[in-house]
Amino acid sequence: MLKIILSGGGTGGSVSPLLAVAEEIKKIEPETKFLFVGTRKGSPERKMVKPFPYIKYQSIYSGKLRRYFSFRNITDFFSIFLGFVQSLFLLRKFKPQAILSAGAFVSVPLALAAWFWRAPIFIHQQDLRPGLANKIMSIFSKKITVSFPESLNKFPASKTIFTGNPVSPQILSKAEDKENKKFNLKSGWPTLLVMGGGTGALEINQILTEILPSLVNFSQVVHLTGPKKTLWKEFSHSHYQSFDFLNQEDLAYFYQKATLVIARAGLGTLTELIFFQKPALIIPIADSHQEVNATYFAQKKAISVLEKRPLDSQLLLQRIRELIFSAEKRALLSLNISKMSQPEAAQQIAKIILKHI
Repeated sequence: MLKIILSGGGTGGSVSPLLAVAEEIKKIEPETKFLFVGTRKGSPERKMVKPFPYIKYQSIYSGKLRRYFSFRNITDFFSIFLGFVQSLFLLRKFKPQAILSAGAFVSVPLALAAWFWRAPIFIHQQDLRPGLANKIMSIFSKKITVSFPESLNKFPASKTIFTGNPVSPQILSKAEDKENKKFNLKSGWPTLLVMGGGTGALEINQILTEILPSLVNFSQVVHLTGPKKTLWKEFSHSHYQSFDFLNQEDLAYFYQKATLVIARAGLGTLTELIFFQKPALIIPIADSHQEVNATYFAQKKAISVLEKRPLDSQLLLQRIRELIFSAEKRALLSLNISKMSQPEAAQQIAKIILKHI
């Protein structure tokens, strides 16, 4: 019986591809046991893993290594060490044949412990620019899969394979569900889906509230806020719905209904936009790997990007109007983003893992 550990967390972006690969492995080897190792806070990864009864969840201590001076680097070092010790005992007890991570600092102490126990480590690089966690883990990894051909030269050629980025299995399974009576979306009205990733985006939430009175005059707004609603002004209108968290089934429904999507440039979100072929106005996190992702997609004319900082609410409103009222511009974005599809990504990664363990 195969035993495989999945590890990631902090954001939903590093969790979705792991679940997609687990589903594909389960199809090939139905008796496989999975353990998901995430952060102690466990949000949102614990919520995302919950619908998969064959995957158990285990949290460990973890910390973040920053590339700049911070006293938190000192305290986080001890958290990483505790996570390493926990991982040693966890691996000794579970005895996995493989560990798979999609890049998250919670995976680093686990990868170090796996190297100690000589358990093979596989990592998936989603973003164009590798994060520090994946750079560290690539030293110990057996195989590295990447979402884009341009990322192949970021890791050793002998163990790096281009696969594309897997789509959430629940997004895939619910893609044909056309109706959801839980939500009161009005036919004939454009639908604007606004989200900042699985944990929300304070910057987007705050600027959105400035233009909501105008937006609801020509569209119905679905807003994935994340949990910290007290940090911005509440808004009430029949054309506005807000949610702290959306499970993958409900998110798939809103993706299908969306006329336009406003989002960050995390690879999980961009991969879902590819799958649904949705036109999107992207607001990447400034000075981050997301700007690299956004630039790459924009060069292919697959997304529209709002780069001006600080964010200007009236400019955002103008760009939304332009796209909502131009079916031609939206159709071109949809066509170009559809060309970036890699539908077999999860199957390819599953086969690579099974071949090399």
